[in-house]
Amino acid sequence: MPRYQHYGAQTAQGQMPMPPPSRPQSAAQYAGAPVPQMAHYAPHGYAQQALPPQQQAQQPPPPQQQHMMLPPHMRPQSAPHYPQPPLPQQPPHLQHAQQQLGYPTHAAQHYAAYAQQPPAQPQHAQHVPLAASSAQHAAPPLPDQPSARAGAPPKDPRPKTEDVTGTRGNDFEDYFLKRELLMGIFEAGFERPSPIQEESIPIALAGRDILARAKNGTGKTAAFVIPVLERVDPAKAAIQIVLLVPTRELALQTSQVCKDLGKHLGLEIMVSTGGTSLKDDILRLYNTVHILVATPGRLLDLANKGVAVLNQVVAVVMDEADKLLSPDFQALIEGLFEYLPPTRQILCYSATFPIKVKDFKDKFMRQPYEINLMEELTLKGVTQYYAFVEERQKVQCLNTLFAKLQINQSIIFCNSVNRVELLAKKITELGYSCFYIHAKMLQSHRNRVFHDFRNGACRNLVSSDLFTRGIDIPSVNVVINFDFPRSAETYLHRIGRSGRFGHLGLAVNLITFDDRFNLYKIEKDLETTIQPIPPSVNPELYAFSG
Repeated sequence: MPRYQHYGAQTAQGQMPMPPPSRPQSAAQYAGAPVPQMAHYAPHGYAQQALPPQQQAQQPPPPQQQHMMLPPHMRPQSAPHYPQPPLPQQPPHLQHAQQQLGYPTHAAQHYAAYAQQPPAQPQHAQHVPLAASSAQHAAPPLPDQPSARAGAPPKDPRPKTEDVTGTRGNDFEDYFLKRELLMGIFEAGFERPSPIQEESIPIALAGRDILARAKNGTGKTAAFVIPVLERVDPAKAAIQIVLLVPTRELALQTSQVCKDLGKHLGLEIMVSTGGTSLKDDILRLYNTVHILVATPGRLLDLANKGVAVLNQVVAVVMDEADKLLSPDFQALIEGLFEYLPPTRQILCYSATFPIKVKDFKDKFMRQPYEINLMEELTLKGVTQYYAFVEERQKVQCLNTLFAKLQINQSIIFCNSVNRVELLAKKITELGYSCFYIHAKMLQSHRNRVFHDFRNGACRNLVSSDLFTRGIDIPSVNVVINFDFPRSAETYLHRIGRSGRFGHLGLAVNLITFDDRFNLYKIEKDLETTIQPIPPSVNPELYAFSG
């Protein structure tokens, strides 16, 4: 009996899933909670209201407490003990999250609490998520501790796989980073580096070229952002770091990670991508820019016009390097390197590398240090299933998946732009909240959808392959290939949108008769097994119940 018939039974009875109770909507507060169903755009997060200028002038300046954010062995011996400033009332959604999760905290606020405790008794938190990363956790603080009142990101108590826990036990302090950079790392919630960060950071700090291959969702972004932030000289008014990415959404995400980790360094970070105002980019470059995050086409255009001066660049990072070295970008990349000094460092990161990378390595890189953490290609926490269906039954099967699976957030992939919009309309007609995104949308609309989906304004996103690379939305636990991908590389990047940073995820593939040979080929190329979907999927394989 075909697998889809298991799902058609419940749909035929007309049962529809009940919407879950309202829960925190921010992606940084997901902690496994389901996202509320909404048919409209939600407000863009929550922000503290700024005081009027007159009241700001009346506020006394806060005491200097930067040394209090550091571990005891890095603080001055005679550091004065300043009292903690009063904190504003937290919004209701944060109070609700804290009641459920037990007063979340992260490493930076534990270090702030050290100022009131003997140095011989350090407290260590584990990794709490960034917007672009996932998390480990510390024990809940007592209500009278400063960290209990600081409005820290909620903890994520979900178990993690060896993809991120199989480390040597190093700490970020072992790399002798600037204390301002350490403050940003700890305040972002990081405690210990992941395997790719352990391998990459010390080599990059030594100035050597790197060719790194690691799985999706294991911390590659921080692996290159941390060392390049360390190398920037804030006193030099010149572009010193260039971060190249293939898509505009990934550029925005990477720049935000740079700002979060380097917020105490006083750096100017700029994003420049196609589809945005070239005039605004030119005006921005007349001011100081230390780090430029860009897509290759726009950066080459600015360099050709003489606006982007790249002769003082010390490091070039190529994120999703396999895509940047593809024929679509190869000519642009080679043109960019004509503007870069010969002493620049090159850092390449990706989950897959094509044969073309050898030509690039021989031509531009100087004895690169190669890192390969891909003993197996697929993430250990992602369970893969297929459902054999006919083309006309795909929407019905998708409806039943929505009814049966415990979806926190999901991404549904199609192979064409037209099918993306049509499927999004069908899902909306079924009564589910749904956004869609593809490369032919206006950039302002793409930014709006990306921001709102990441902040939890909607449960489901229908996408083309635009969203397959680098996009980190930790609350996505289900990926559905409505159209089965044509290559193993695309399949690997698609299913990597779930199971971020060692967490559990589910990938469901809707297979037609014409896809059967492609299914066998991808299984062989990736050395993995895609099982037929059972009548009932165990929620422990992908859903957070805790």
